[in-house]
Amino acid sequence: MSSSGNRTTPDADAPVGSVVIVVPTYNERENLESLAEQVLALDARYQLLIVDDNSPDGTGVLADELAARFPGRVGVQHRPAKAGLGRAYVDGLSRALREGAPIIAQMDADHSHQPADLHRLVAAAAEADLVLGSRYIEGGTSIGWPWHRRLISRCGGLYAKTVLGVPIHDMTGGFKVWRRDALAAIDLPSIRSDGYCFQIETTWRALRADVRVRQVPITFIDRVAGKSKLSRRVVIEAALLVWRLRLRGG
Repeated sequence: MSSSGNRTTPDADAPVGSVVIVVPTYNERENLESLAEQVLALDARYQLLIVDDNSPDGTGVLADELAARFPGRVGVQHRPAKAGLGRAYVDGLSRALREGAPIIAQMDADHSHQPADLHRLVAAAAEADLVLGSRYIEGGTSIGWPWHRRLISRCGGLYAKTVLGVPIHDMTGGFKVWRRDALAAIDLPSIRSDGYCFQIETTWRALRADVRVRQVPITFIDRVAGKSKLSRRVVIEAALLVWRLRLRGG
């Protein structure tokens, strides 16, 4: 990967190499095994790093079982307690960087993000530093959400895009593929935001670092099982974060 100033420009002819997919979990036992099987069946390049926050439903135990079942392809990071999606991602993404992963992806554990879409996002990383799976560009869609969830998500994305003045249509989306240089450029340890805020801030920092970003349409499907962790607090925090980012300039 070559660079010019702060911009990293990937070599389009370079092989993608292995892909480590960071998946935070909290009470996702009903979804995790099928997700792991679907992801690992795609291609031998794909590896999972499950970051579990001591789930009381036994998700962490299942993650260890999957690691034993798929040696070398499933890793597990146990955290002592629930501390938020943002901190789980910071820990998991940082570990993937330390272990030398050339391509690092992030996705939800609840099947909202389709493993079948990974191929297209990873392929796009041959010509981009950060690839965003988007529900809100041509070809993207959401399935199974009630109207009020669709409205919150759509308005939240438009709000963030407008306040920050960026060309990104799905700022709250969490299906992403990073090249390691781009991920290293956003200073993960300093990020304290959570939930939607984490997704907004990481994309914003990437844009400020002048990395090449590409948006790829995805189909987002409401969770297969378990309970959504969206709360009013998370929505309010995201609304306030975009102004803080704009006012401080990054």
